[in-house]
Amino acid sequence: MTAIRRALVRRPTERLAEGLLTHLDRRPVDVELALRQWSGYVAALADHGWDVVEVPPAPAYPDAHFVEDTVVLFGGLAVVARPATPERLGEQVATAGVLEALGYPTAAVEGPGSLEGGDVLKVGRTVYVGRGTRTTPGAVGQLRRLLTPRGLDVVAVPCPRALHLKSALTALPDGTIVGHAPLVEDPSFFPRFVGVPDALGAQVVDLGEGRILMSAAAPDSAAMYADRGYEVIAVDISEFEKLEGCVTCLSVRVRESPGR
Repeated sequence: MTAIRRALVRRPTERLAEGLLTHLDRRPVDVELALRQWSGYVAALADHGWDVVEVPPAPAYPDAHFVEDTVVLFGGLAVVARPATPERLGEQVATAGVLEALGYPTAAVEGPGSLEGGDVLKVGRTVYVGRGTRTTPGAVGQLRRLLTPRGLDVVAVPCPRALHLKSALTALPDGTIVGHAPLVEDPSFFPRFVGVPDALGAQVVDLGEGRILMSAAAPDSAAMYADRGYEVIAVDISEFEKLEGCVTCLSVRVRESPGR
């Protein structure tokens, strides 16, 4: 399969401030500022070589801009997620349609199980899946049945302290897991784990060529990544962080052409 750089994004709607909250208290959200921040995030992807594809907006779903939760790509296969809450169930339909139009074969998580893309972290041939409030054991089992024949190892990770696994930790391009220790239930699941000083510094997106995208709200973590040799691209997404969002959940990164 040919390596590509494609990022699926979904424009926020005027209802974005109504998004669900699980671990944070609700604070006022500046909708106009959020829209500008979203545009800045998308520009950062485009400026660093990513072909941006917009999933149609979904005014009925205030959280729909967190498009990562709707699908996970494994090689050329798109596994369509199934959101855990009634308020979000249905967001995945348009994302699946866009990927199908691009030629990607799809497989869907079936109810009553639920799985959200923010709980799925791929590191080499290992797929870590957070088991918290949004992803069920049954859905993890479905994912394992889909991916084991493709040579991937699915590892369920307890994640009770954050909305999603990738709210607590992500991976650097070299495979090192980086996380904020108070949010990580058991670092021993990971062969290489490094703690970061900021809760909002635990989420990074690999842009390629030694560059990582992260929140502008975590300068100490940014300095740590720079010391490890990475070029840090910082974006301000404060209004989305009020809604338990982060840099990973505002896009779906597609790195391979369709395949089976």
